[in-house]
Amino acid sequence: MFKKFTPSTDIAGQTPPKSSVQRSIRAAVLQQWKIGLETLEEIWPKKETLIHVKCREHISIYSVQNVPLFFQHFDGPFYPTLRLLHQYPFILPKVGVDRGAIRFLLAGAPMMCPGLTSAGGYLPPPEEALPKGTAVAVHAEGKEHAVGIGITTLSTEDMRRLNKDVAVEIVTHLGDDLWALQTL
Repeated sequence: MFKKFTPSTDIAGQTPPKSSVQRSIRAAVLQQWKIGLETLEEIWPKKETLIHVKCREHISIYSVQNVPLFFQHFDGPFYPTLRLLHQYPFILPKVGVDRGAIRFLLAGAPMMCPGLTSAGGYLPPPEEALPKGTAVAVHAEGKEHAVGIGITTLSTEDMRRLNKDVAVEIVTHLGDDLWALQTL
């Protein structure tokens, strides 16, 4: 999603959304992420103005004090930036890939089921199963922080059962152009 992203050519405009839109974004973020109101207040204080940065391909980046916090594609879910996820690693549910999948992950390729179900991979236990279409933090075997953010294309139970096909579609990863963008 952020391959060959250049702020000078790919950003169409920056506007502060109305306060009613900011309230709806705040409510949607609280619903989609595993955080409380206090944590959201740390990330995005109520008194700070949110800036909506419109980009090519219907991507919206939301920033506070010129620091990108989260983004959205069309009207899909809100994804935190990797820098925000490194500060608050509990925001998204975690899945892990084995060592063999790391180089593909860092190239932005979708994660396949065998990389998640092998000995080095990690999927949540069955009692914490994730449905299809859930935003997840993708961790690499042996690494502390997430190296990518993606959306599940299968439920975790289907990943275990089928053990083939694409499991997680990567939306941003370590080293892409959003990672390189520290301020807007």
